[in-house]
Amino acid sequence: MRIAVIADVHGNYRALDAVFADIDKIGVDEIISLGDNIGYGPEPEEVVQCLLQRHVSSVMGNHELGLISVGYFNRFNPVAKESLEITKSLLSEQSLCWLGNLPAVSLRHGARFVHGCPPQSMTAYLFSPTANRLKRIFSTYPEVYCFAGHTHTLSWFTLRGNLVTCRTLKTGVISLSSDSRHLVLPGSVGQPRDQLNAKAKYCVWDVGASNIEIRAVDYDVDTTIHLLKKRHFPVSNAIRLKR
Repeated sequence: MRIAVIADVHGNYRALDAVFADIDKIGVDEIISLGDNIGYGPEPEEVVQCLLQRHVSSVMGNHELGLISVGYFNRFNPVAKESLEITKSLLSEQSLCWLGNLPAVSLRHGARFVHGCPPQSMTAYLFSPTANRLKRIFSTYPEVYCFAGHTHTLSWFTLRGNLVTCRTLKTGVISLSSDSRHLVLPGSVGQPRDQLNAKAKYCVWDVGASNIEIRAVDYDVDTTIHLLKKRHFPVSNAIRLKR
């Protein structure tokens, strides 16, 4: 069983399309999204319809939460607010319904999938967590494997006995030792903020071999930037895609 785990597509259909082309080339059995399928990017409707056509399972991200919770939407910064208002105007009723009914957490293949932080937070970040915080987090759920998004970075946290290890991931294959528990942040498809490059990132989890592969994919960033300008998204959304 090989599972592609994607996160934080953020309405960037050109990046998602390139990632799906890469997935088709290497072959997987299932695709799971960690949420934030929309927000920031210029083609949210195309993204959602593609996920539906591909039968992608997804959890809810904080940007999906912002679509259905006025209280949470009001906590967004001005750029995120403006982006989500434009995004909402570009979504069909079918897409809005699907996004608004996503679950907070998914348990599949003996693993936990969540947007922000396990056990089921859509909004809490895992930026440079302390060892004590990670121990508390690991104690809140029983699964050996967990995948989370939200930070747009590539991180890998492990718990072996009482020892916590934090690593920054790079592209390539990483073995997941059987004597540890693993919390993996596979980067972002649509708005990467890792230290490697601006390519779209995702991972493939080989359940039987107990490893993950981080993959980085080129995509048509110029068209994405052109559409951001055409659809009047904040300028910073485009700047973040080129670095």
